[in-house]
Amino acid sequence: MRREVPIVICFLAGLSFILEYFIPHQSVRPFFENFRQWAIIVMTFAYVLGISNIVRVNYHVIHRKGRDWFYKIILIVGLFFMIIMGVFFGGIGEGTVFFWMYNNAYSPLQSTMFALLAFFIASAAFRAFRVRTFQASLLAITALIVMLGRVPVGENVWKSFPDLVEWIMNVPQLAGKRAIMIGAALGAISTALKVLVGLERTYLGGE
Repeated sequence: MRREVPIVICFLAGLSFILEYFIPHQSVRPFFENFRQWAIIVMTFAYVLGISNIVRVNYHVIHRKGRDWFYKIILIVGLFFMIIMGVFFGGIGEGTVFFWMYNNAYSPLQSTMFALLAFFIASAAFRAFRVRTFQASLLAITALIVMLGRVPVGENVWKSFPDLVEWIMNVPQLAGKRAIMIGAALGAISTALKVLVGLERTYLGGE
């Protein structure tokens, strides 16, 4: 029963969300809305479990004074500080401490993180552009054309560079991106069906 009950609940919940889109009738809409509210409540408890797990994992590192233990303290203090500011001091609307902290602390830190990721992306691109196969050659040539077309130097070399880049971005690039999205969607659908029928049980913590 420890496994059968969660599987049944997962199946009924997933079936309910699927039927909501295929049966948009007024008579059953209140049922789906109530079910959605229950899903939000469950998600809230999941957030509580996530926060407790973050505290538990980082507490052990702090207690042992493991690697980067001081940053773990900052993480936990920042976590509870933002929760307290959002819950007890004016919510999360404009003009609140939470809003100020989000715009003046979280957003700059997020921008810094993305700026640092740019260097890792450049390093990965350098390794990927080692031309050894026809596909790698095609990738390198296309990347070089796009980069030249995005800067003024490319337009000075050839005035039609920006038009060529727009065609590359709107035709082959967009087609490839849509193919990847379709493949990812089909994979998500197949995984969701496996979860609904009980073939995929890794979310239960075993198997």
